[in-house]
Amino acid sequence: MSQFEPTIVAFVCNWCTYTAADLAGTSRMIQPYNVKLIRMMCTGMVDPKYIIRALLSGADAVLVSGCHPGDCHYINGNYKARRRVKLLQEMLAQFGIDQRRLKLTWIGASEGNDFARTVAELVEEIRALGPSEARAVTAL
Repeated sequence: MSQFEPTIVAFVCNWCTYTAADLAGTSRMIQPYNVKLIRMMCTGMVDPKYIIRALLSGADAVLVSGCHPGDCHYINGNYKARRRVKLLQEMLAQFGIDQRRLKLTWIGASEGNDFARTVAELVEEIRALGPSEARAVTAL
């Protein structure tokens, strides 16, 4: 039997995390192929329905990542994202979806190493969890 390979959707800030991902790529850092990036202008613009839709459409986990608090190009977008993700994690738990399937990180534009390490760790964590509980529900 082959090893489970998770699908992870990442909503990333254009100004910081996307730039870090680009830096990791141009620096030829090894990164898992399981992570699909969706470039957003700000993590504050990530509507919770996008996250739920990703999970219900087959993603095994969702990563939301943006500028460090206080460094947001849109003043307080990352604070909005932090509140939304915390509430959404609580809601997901009520529906039987493990909270670890939704992760929020802060990765600055010059932190390509951090991006590569973060996504590699997330893939390993989700691989250990196995397929998403929501995947079984949507297959019905």
